[in-house]
Amino acid sequence: MAAGNEVTAASYIQHHLQNLTFGRHPENGWSIAHSAEEAREMGFWAIHLDTMGWSIAMGLLFIWLFRKAGKIATTGVPGGLQNAVEMVIEFIEGLVRSAFHGKNPIIAPLALTLFVWILLMNTLKIIPVDYFPELFIRLGVDYMKIVPTTDVNATLGMALGVFLLILYYSFKVKGVGGFARELSLTPFNHWLLIPFNLVLEIVSLVVKPFSLAMRLFGNMFAGEVIFILIALLPFWAIWLLDVPWAIFHILVITLQAFIFTMLTVVYLSAAHEHH
Repeated sequence: MAAGNEVTAASYIQHHLQNLTFGRHPENGWSIAHSAEEAREMGFWAIHLDTMGWSIAMGLLFIWLFRKAGKIATTGVPGGLQNAVEMVIEFIEGLVRSAFHGKNPIIAPLALTLFVWILLMNTLKIIPVDYFPELFIRLGVDYMKIVPTTDVNATLGMALGVFLLILYYSFKVKGVGGFARELSLTPFNHWLLIPFNLVLEIVSLVVKPFSLAMRLFGNMFAGEVIFILIALLPFWAIWLLDVPWAIFHILVITLQAFIFTMLTVVYLSAAHEHH
């Protein structure tokens, strides 16, 4: 590849992986970043507007779809939407019944929300990588990443929410003393090994949300990069590779939503158990 083409390809990839960022710039004040460098200079508290916007939009779509299914539900011959919603609900009920061993009416709705929300966000990846960036450029918006789960901030945010629920139910169900004993006397039930147990259990506890976030982000981000690389190929090669990869990625999209939901239920089940 010629040097000029390398620069063009690098710019193309960087552009498609850059979020629409809003924050306080040292020189420009509160503004939208017009380059990756400006976005970096805005620091930690900058907001990715595309991630926030598309994740909220998918959340609203989830609510609208399930509300509509509830309103048109019938005991007769169900329609396609009702069938799909009932299948998802039955699937989540089976998952929670097999993986959650406590009693908590919140777990099943939480699992349903996580699964469908993440699935909808992941499914945005099927839209061609150039479609929305080009559309928003014509509208005067420099950057637009439409798949929220390719942004580590989104996956870490969801994982942090799960982590806070783990802590909340651990304290609520086991009490402060019970949770402290679990951390200090597991896996070795001897007072001499309390420091070792504490290090082991605290690291294990903190790793849970990090692994949740990075697993989802890593798979979605890697898939996005491959779609972008395929888009750089000649026209005939794009159709030859893009369609099979998109079909395969439908499995990845569904699997990652399932894994995040399943692990959340398992972690919360452990938070409800007494050792």
